[in-house]
Amino acid sequence: MTGLTGCGAEQDPDAGTNGVGKLSATKIQRRAQNAAESANSVRLSGSVVSKGTTYKLDMKLTEDGGSGEVRFEDGRFELLRVDGQLYLKADADFWSTEGDSSQGGRGKDEPDSADELAADKLDGKYVKVPQGDPAYKQLSGFTDKGLLLDGLLTLHGKLSAGERGTADGKRTVAVSGDKGAGGTLHVSLEGTAYPLRLERAGGAGTLRMTDWNTKFRFRKPDARHTVDYGKKLPTS
Repeated sequence: MTGLTGCGAEQDPDAGTNGVGKLSATKIQRRAQNAAESANSVRLSGSVVSKGTTYKLDMKLTEDGGSGEVRFEDGRFELLRVDGQLYLKADADFWSTEGDSSQGGRGKDEPDSADELAADKLDGKYVKVPQGDPAYKQLSGFTDKGLLLDGLLTLHGKLSAGERGTADGKRTVAVSGDKGAGGTLHVSLEGTAYPLRLERAGGAGTLRMTDWNTKFRFRKPDARHTVDYGKKLPTS
């Protein structure tokens, strides 16, 4: 009799999980957001499309700092935020081509000898980004765990949930806004309900969130490899 009963019973998709899959879409999203906020750290990697440009990120983030790499069509740079100070590290090509003619610069194809000389001095160095410089707000956002996740974990439109899958080997439940048009968040069904993968609204990139609560340690770069321009970065 036991065998017959077992064959006729439907398998519980939430068996052995944290039970999040039984919640409403709104509660699942809130649970994931709370878990992310409570975590001390996370590794964020993948792509973000903004204003027609695709940025590939690989950032390690904590409550008070961050470190990692950002790649885009014309190059790459590294960011490090530690003890309240933000550092930018890039090669000479980055420093000699970032000028924007629409903003009064010479344009990225027209570096002069002074630009090239300055770029050579900055090649591979950690350049302090002054908090008063316009670049600080834009760049520091890549290293700010709270700010970055608050924006990324917000879905748009009417929420729905239920699709099951896996991310990094863990069982997940998906929460979508407007059937995916407003973004889809894949939340762990194992252990803490951390968000593990995000498909951004409008096809604006896909991000993985791993290494939750890993102890990342960031150190200030050696003074010999650091350049301080004072209150403002070079124009280019």
